[in-house]
Amino acid sequence: MNYDAIVVDRPATHVGRITLNRPEKRNAISGQLRSELFDALHRHDDDPEVRVTIIRGAGPCFSSGYDLGSSLWDDKPAWSADGDGKWSRHVSEGWFGVWDLAKPVIAQVHGYALAGGTELMAACDLAYCADDTQIGYPVTRIISPPDMQFHPYFVGIRHAMELLLTGRSIDGAEAARMGLVNRAYPAADLEAEVLGIASEVARVAPDLQQINKRSVHRAMDIMGIRAAIRAGSDLQALAGHQRSVQRFTANALESMKSTNKE
Repeated sequence: MNYDAIVVDRPATHVGRITLNRPEKRNAISGQLRSELFDALHRHDDDPEVRVTIIRGAGPCFSSGYDLGSSLWDDKPAWSADGDGKWSRHVSEGWFGVWDLAKPVIAQVHGYALAGGTELMAACDLAYCADDTQIGYPVTRIISPPDMQFHPYFVGIRHAMELLLTGRSIDGAEAARMGLVNRAYPAADLEAEVLGIASEVARVAPDLQQINKRSVHRAMDIMGIRAAIRAGSDLQALAGHQRSVQRFTANALESMKSTNKE
């Protein structure tokens, strides 16, 4: 299968790998990229030669977030009901689909993962990063809470509050201490370490591994993670009606118009 926004390869026995391949856009997540990513993951789920998939980014970073310079609804991978919260409901359902795959998915994060890039990372079953990686959701300072509000379940109430109320980024070492990722490694060692972990995961037969994976996700479902994220879509939409956000959006649009005229 030929893709434009991703590259797919097999770096080790039973290990599939998907590389986000928009380095000139810092791997910004477009509708096309999501559609191709989900298609490749579904193909891996059906492929008996693949037991685990690694997702990484080409160029200087994992992902800078959603591609705000594109029409994000082009090539959208799934339908979403119209009305407030349409966007966040849509992307969250897509990330839930990664949780629902039979086979494990591993995020290999370097450079930085921001906003929607952190959502993609959170959608993966395991996440490993370079210790100097920068991970954050700066959008909370000016527009809204995250589209996919996974933070309380991943890092607990205190860390979640700090991350969302400040919008600051943390490095890979701190992300590992918080539990936002599994482990952080020196950047030069990251790829080899992730391949080693993926090969270890791949030694377990897929029929059993899907039950191992599902047991964790079912426990998280019982703890309310999906219900909370879906409720968060309403809050994300509500943010767009706040005066400060509307002023920021209006000023940003006016600035863009002035720049285009020049």
